[in-house]
Amino acid sequence: MSLPVILACIWVLVATVTAMLPMRGQMVPGLILLVSAPVIIGWMAIAHGWWWGVLGLAGFASMFRNPLIYLYRRAKGERPEIPR
Repeated sequence: MSLPVILACIWVLVATVTAMLPMRGQMVPGLILLVSAPVIIGWMAIAHGWWWGVLGLAGFASMFRNPLIYLYRRAKGERPEIPR
């Protein structure tokens, strides 16, 4: 396996563990995962082709749909609530 695929697998495992944390404990590791994912997906797409990048992007959007929706609403100027 190539390094981008290994890092993507590690990213998925860390994201799974982060999802098991209470909501307050998810903020910092979730933000780090949210920022690092496009870099890993882009690297994987460059190394293995755009199709793998599209699949990685679909998986990323599926796992982080709520934070992405929240950021989209904030960008529109709305004030969505954060779950407690």
